Amino acid sequence: MFRCPQKTLIPSCLTPVQPSARQGAAWRTTARAAVYAVALLATASVPALAQEAAASGVVAGADLAGTGAQDARPVEVGGPVDVSAPASAPVSSSVSAHTPGTADVAAASGATAPTAGAGNDFAARQKVLDRRTAENNYQYGVAQHNCYDTFFVNHCLGKARDAMRVVQADIRHQQLALDEEQRADNARRRDEQAALQRAKDEADAPQRAANEAQSAQAYEDKQRQHALDQAQRQAEAPQRASNAQAFEEKQRQHALQQAQREGEQAQSQRAANQAAYDKKQSDYQKQLDEARREGQQKGQERAQKAERFQQKQEEAAKHKADVEARQKQAAEKAQQQQQQKPQGQ
Repeated sequence: MFRCPQKTLIPSCLTPVQPSARQGAAWRTTARAAVYAVALLATASVPALAQEAAASGVVAGADLAGTGAQDARPVEVGGPVDVSAPASAPVSSSVSAHTPGTADVAAASGATAPTAGAGNDFAARQKVLDRRTAENNYQYGVAQHNCYDTFFVNHCLGKARDAMRVVQADIRHQQLALDEEQRADNARRRDEQAALQRAKDEADAPQRAANEAQSAQAYEDKQRQHALDQAQRQAEAPQRASNAQAFEEKQRQHALQQAQREGEQAQSQRAANQAAYDKKQSDYQKQLDEARREGQQKGQERAQKAERFQQKQEEAAKHKADVEARQKQAAEKAQQQQQQKPQGQ
């Protein structure tokens, strides 16, 4: 493939584009977009890690301070890229400019390694290694981005990958050493704690023996007291049995007396009920006899009234008959007188 060194398009520089070239250009565009995304993520994470490491005060020494300040400075991913640099220059220059040396981490580790126990800050050293890992990834992304502006892209990417793996191997070596120191420190602390516990147990042994003896004596006293109480309860068993029998007898007597009182109350209640019933019956009989007498008296009065009424009816009929007979006699007498008048004239 021929590249035109000028920025303006010249007809002589325009050559037909092969399909394989188009596919390669599309692949490079996709890869470049992925590298941009990785670089942006690394840009957001690296300054924060550098600020945390600087705030904790782990990085000591003039060389480490200078390198940490240089590494903590964020790199603009979208900044200008020098396309006129040689094909082999971008990877080595970018990686060497942004990758902290092994001496810096060794200085940071040496600043805290002599202090054993509480002074050995493994968390701060782990932050330094984490920061180096993030910076290495970021610088690898930047190198990949720069490689796509060179002629020999694959060769440039291989060199960037090799440089990244060199730093990654150094970080891995430092991480293994740190892990080993942490395990040794944890073992030492466990041994110290075990020794302190053994010393404490040995110091507390007399007191613990005295406490155990006191507990044993108290247990024996309780056992003896329990045996005495058991013997006393066994000796008092006949008295308790007689008392229980007397109590049961009192309970039975009380039940009998209660039943008798209830029977007497029931008998008196029945007698009162019977007397009240008899009184009601006698009162009812009296009322019935009185009603009968009143009925008979009223019957006699009704009979007398009927007899008087019948007598009055007979007298009225007799009086009517007498009146009719007198009227008839008067009529006959008047008729006779009427008949006798013409004869007298």
